[in-house]
Amino acid sequence: MTLDDDIDNLVRIPLFALFEPNALRTLAISAETRLLRAGDILFRRGDASDGGYVLTMGSIAIDPYDDGRPATQILYPWTLIGETALVSPSIRPASATAREPTTALKIGRPLFHMILEQHPTTAARLRDLFRERLVEFTRDAAGYPANDA
Repeated sequence: MTLDDDIDNLVRIPLFALFEPNALRTLAISAETRLLRAGDILFRRGDASDGGYVLTMGSIAIDPYDDGRPATQILYPWTLIGETALVSPSIRPASATAREPTTALKIGRPLFHMILEQHPTTAARLRDLFRERLVEFTRDAAGYPANDA
């Protein structure tokens, strides 16, 4: 897969669709590739987060229980895992395990913040996205009807 292919696939992820072309290029070039075998742990529930992952090949099982129950979700390529961890430190709420040979791009929080600092238009777009999400979350939590106007 070429760099241009990676960039084309990254824009399929809503968060990265807001990135300027040069910001996407920096992300695609600078992200660390992680190769996992079936059964390898990407991260464990309770781990401190240090960034997010983009699944590029294979599949990842998400398990919030770590008690032998089946995974609650199976993720497939071009899914962003750990969006919040890109922005701020957090604790992983679930474990992520490769179900088959899997490749993921690790986007460390420092890289993500550097991209936002170097690309203010991208940063402004993401700020607006997160603000809209927060307003929607707050409205839903308060039980207000959607604003159709």
